[in-house]
Amino acid sequence: MNDTEVREVEVQVEPGVRLHLRHRAASRSGATPFLLVHGLSSNARLWDEVAGALAAAGHPSWAVDLRGHGESDAPGSGYDTGTAAADLAAVITALGLHRPVVAGQSWGGNVVVRLAAEHPELPGAIGLVDGGWIDLHAAFPDWQSCERALRPQDIDGRPAAAMRQWLASGHPDWSDTAREATLANMRIRADDTVERRLTIPHHLEILRSMWDGPPGPDLPLVAVPALLLPALGPQDDRADPVRRAAAALPGATVRWYPGGDHDLHAQHPDMIAADLLTLVAR
Repeated sequence: MNDTEVREVEVQVEPGVRLHLRHRAASRSGATPFLLVHGLSSNARLWDEVAGALAAAGHPSWAVDLRGHGESDAPGSGYDTGTAAADLAAVITALGLHRPVVAGQSWGGNVVVRLAAEHPELPGAIGLVDGGWIDLHAAFPDWQSCERALRPQDIDGRPAAAMRQWLASGHPDWSDTAREATLANMRIRADDTVERRLTIPHHLEILRSMWDGPPGPDLPLVAVPALLLPALGPQDDRADPVRRAAAALPGATVRWYPGGDHDLHAQHPDMIAADLLTLVAR
């Protein structure tokens, strides 16, 4: 992908809160647009290769950095699924996107489900990339156990070179673009050490929001086609929540990715783009 093809966009979603987006135009006018939403402690750049494939197919895309992530503002509040969904609604309205396909990965999938449930007039279809059905209540007996298990490591001050080496060894099948995009979850300091963009307290606020507001009640309210892309196969022990979510959605299709990474959009960008493009014809 050639980064010169990406245009940086800013949208104010509420007074004093600006979200950053990466926009990739397409030559075909009138094509269905895509809004791409990252997961918890991730960033818009993870979608770059998917966006390139969408553009090659003639579709424009906007990949958003949610508040506190990437290059977006980090206000003192608003780190919850409901506010993130409201921010997406503000972005769609501000950009004048007509019935976009809205795709979210991990927590971003939960956010997209909330958007579709509360603003049925905005998305034309939704894509859920290993997320949208994440229910922390089903995985942990209580919030304290959840917090202990999912609290992120304090990596501030680690050498960026060590993080690059870790990414290369942990994801040998990812492209350099995807690994560098993952490194962009952190800032690189002048001394070539890293620090988190999303602070641990804000990370935990989002987790608590996921605990308090699982997507189950939102799923039956989604009135547009939905494509579920789980990073597992239909025989996996964790497949039942995916099936339950698909059954709760009025118009859902599942495309399984056996043995896939949680960041499917980084691991298999061309396949994810091809699957998301099937939503255009529905």
